[in-house]
Amino acid sequence: MPHISLPEGYPGIRSLFMYSPVTAQPMNDLVQVLLHDVSTSTLTPGERELIATYTSSLNTCKYCASTHGAIARHQLGGNGQVVEEVIADPSTAAISDKMKALLVIAGKVQQDGKKVTSDDIGAARAAGASDKEIHDAVLIAAAFCMYNRYVDGLATWAPDDPEVYDKIGRQRAAEGYMTKPFKVS
Repeated sequence: MPHISLPEGYPGIRSLFMYSPVTAQPMNDLVQVLLHDVSTSTLTPGERELIATYTSSLNTCKYCASTHGAIARHQLGGNGQVVEEVIADPSTAAISDKMKALLVIAGKVQQDGKKVTSDDIGAARAAGASDKEIHDAVLIAAAFCMYNRYVDGLATWAPDDPEVYDKIGRQRAAEGYMTKPFKVS
């Protein structure tokens, strides 16, 4: 049960965005740029969603990990297996070495940004990551620590039905983050 009175039928961060539209706008703008807009990063939207999913799974944020995992799956042509592999262990997932190195960095940011070392950055560069991609991985991981703590800190509702997340994932993958949320029955 949420710690504050939130609109019923809207899971996770969507209920918080409806509760506080003034804070929702800049948070939606940020996630739109970080994860969806194709002109802002050389990482694909699917790769960026994997970073958000991995960070959210490390933070054990059920709503965000499930939602962004579903979005990643839709962005990656329906490849749910790679999403599950990344959550389980990115080092053995069927992803590029560059993504593996960026996920190492994201994992360290999730723990404490000061844990990212020059060696981590060097490994990402050696695997083909640009400074912009390293920047984006760090920013996505840091932002998702905030989003995850916002969602879980107010004990928002996270549905158990995977179909709910699939529906959200399909919508967000196609339309981005600026669309209105739908009510879950």
